Amino acid sequence: MENSTSKQNIGLPLTRREFLKTSTAATAGLMASSNFAFGFAASETIRIGLIGCGGRGTGAAKDCVESSPGVEIVALGDLFEDRVNQCKEQLRVAIGDRFKVTDDHCFAGFGAYKNVIASEVDLILLATPPGFRPMHLRAAIEAGKHVFMEKPVAVDPVGVRSVMESSDMATQKGLAIVAGTQRRHHRGYVEALKRIHGGAIGDIVAAQVYWNQGGLWMRPRQPGWTDMEWQARNWLYFTWLSGDHIVEQHIHNIDVANWALQSHPVKAVGVGGRQVRVDPAYGHIFDHFAIEFEYPNGARVSSMCRQIDGTASQVSEHIVGTKGTSNASSWIRGAKPWRMETDAPNPYVEEHRDLIASIRKAQPLNEGRQVAESTLTAIMGREAAYTGQAITWDEILNAELDLTPKSFSFGPLPVPPVAVPGATKLSRTT
Repeated sequence: MENSTSKQNIGLPLTRREFLKTSTAATAGLMASSNFAFGFAASETIRIGLIGCGGRGTGAAKDCVESSPGVEIVALGDLFEDRVNQCKEQLRVAIGDRFKVTDDHCFAGFGAYKNVIASEVDLILLATPPGFRPMHLRAAIEAGKHVFMEKPVAVDPVGVRSVMESSDMATQKGLAIVAGTQRRHHRGYVEALKRIHGGAIGDIVAAQVYWNQGGLWMRPRQPGWTDMEWQARNWLYFTWLSGDHIVEQHIHNIDVANWALQSHPVKAVGVGGRQVRVDPAYGHIFDHFAIEFEYPNGARVSSMCRQIDGTASQVSEHIVGTKGTSNASSWIRGAKPWRMETDAPNPYVEEHRDLIASIRKAQPLNEGRQVAESTLTAIMGREAAYTGQAITWDEILNAELDLTPKSFSFGPLPVPPVAVPGATKLSRTT
């Protein structure tokens, strides 16, 4: 059978308004027949569609199948046909007879997400570059699908507000949304934070969160690649696709700070720059950030992230209270000491286990607003560093900053200039 990826409208121009309009039209007809909110019996199969077939998407599909019985992968979609084919072969080997994808349920192109959603699936896994997340989430929720979505869930305030709206829609429809902030499903973090919220370290007055490491992969531009294809294949290095690494990666640690303080910050100030990764092959993002977040209770959180080869690595969180301290995952020191004595199950699997269990019980988890606030916290830190200004929560939440390209097509797409503190504005246009 001919692989259906060859039949899609790969590369046809599509404006942002058309993108949202067509997603709504394509999914509206599915809503009437949706009964997913009523739960699944243990014997019923939950059919999974994957949108985003790169390494993280392939891993998420494996984790989802491993997490629970009665789960099958039935549809795949990605911007690029080669990614779909690679994912298909990897999953066929990894999950065996629970891989049920036929060639006519493999899709490529900017509209692939619509085809996956329309493929009689019950649960959608969203693992494309984060710039596409708000559009894909809205389409999935409008169609009555449960969703697992990788973090972060947006790259700008306009996208965050869309995710919040979709999350509220999911609540109204009785649909589940679980995010890839897997520390929220890590037994050690859950136990530590439960104790912290119970007063084990007193009132939280400060925290330090870090994701410092070496560089990540970079895909050199190949002959024949358009601007759009190069940026999409090298998506880490373009803010409209990744949000910059403070958003794409450091969100994990920032999310723990929000979780510990049970709030989002009210203000951010920070610095950052592009000291080592200065070649245009690395797009226009920074390679280091240092941010101070101020929370409603007056607590200050120091946030640091770096992606520079040859530097010291540190990925951790440290919570400071009036009566003790904690690493937020395995120990508490102070008036009420505690230590995690057993190994925690794999949180990348546990997040899917919790999601599937909530669907089967008709008690759907909804982490949409939670992860949207953590995403916006990271964006606020990025913009404080990009602009060199103090950024408040209300300013970033209501900002009209929209980094999405004016249209989606495989053609020219200029790279924005590297941000310059003191010159770059929060109100800039793309």
